[in-house]
Amino acid sequence: MIYSFEGATPQIHPSAFISDEATIIGNVTIGEDANIWPGVVIRGDVGAIRIGNRVNVQDGSVLHVDTDGETVLEDDVTIGHLAMVHGCHIEPGCLIGMSATVLSRSRVGKGSIVGGGAVVLEGQELPEFSLAAGVPAKVKRTLEPDTFEARLRHAAYYVELGRRAATGLVPVERDSLT
Repeated sequence: MIYSFEGATPQIHPSAFISDEATIIGNVTIGEDANIWPGVVIRGDVGAIRIGNRVNVQDGSVLHVDTDGETVLEDDVTIGHLAMVHGCHIEPGCLIGMSATVLSRSRVGKGSIVGGGAVVLEGQELPEFSLAAGVPAKVKRTLEPDTFEARLRHAAYYVELGRRAATGLVPVERDSLT
């Protein structure tokens, strides 16, 4: 469902795929060819959430924001299944792994990967092309810039998957199943 909240209505590019099972509330902007999958909650009730072009937010993830900040996902970002992204800034071409948490006022530098289950602490800044993992997240190594292309290809794959879902998902009545 998509909801206005206290006069703020989500702005969603017409090319974006939004699952019917996603919840989007309030001051949210979603860019071109972005895709938002089932069970995702994007709650722009107390501040702005900006989602760039070709961003994919996968099943069960939650995006929220602090009253004194915003959440920004720049272009070509992948948010893995069940991730928690709160009041932070994620630069282009990043991958936030499954069940990772990125806390308020943190920043994930361009082309970085935050490993599954990692916790990026409040106010933590990860440099460009970092591979960070653990609780709390620590930079394990610097990624080669050419690996950035792989993350861009992954974002492009999800653009295509979102297009397929927009036309290929067909509800099935339970009583029609044998």
